[in-house]
Amino acid sequence: MTIAVERRAFLRLVGAGAVITFAPKAFAHHGWSWAEGEQMELKGTIKAVSMAPPHPSLDVTAEDGVLWRVDLANPGQTQRSGFSGDTARPGDTVTVLGNRAKDRSKAWMKAVRVTIAGKNYDMYPDRIQTR
Repeated sequence: MTIAVERRAFLRLVGAGAVITFAPKAFAHHGWSWAEGEQMELKGTIKAVSMAPPHPSLDVTAEDGVLWRVDLANPGQTQRSGFSGDTARPGDTVTVLGNRAKDRSKAWMKAVRVTIAGKNYDMYPDRIQTR
């Protein structure tokens, strides 16, 4: 075996190892398995808005004073919902319908609908659970 062939084999092995190591984390992050199945409603005031990938997000101070991280959909889907970087500003009142983290020590949720000034922004319309 030549050095070039050995090197290619080694690089393939390293690449396969990286895929095996990091792919589950990427899929877990973008899925819903980390969130509870039942939805909750969060009411509060927006502290910060981020439109940065992989998920735009809001930091929301709830009525009880707890600071929540609210993940929106991916950037394209968030934009299609009508929500953009100019939609919300710190200080705006917001209501978020979504699924909170199963780990209740984290004030973190994934939004399916965001309501600001009476306007709904449906991030995941097919996931909205009516009561």
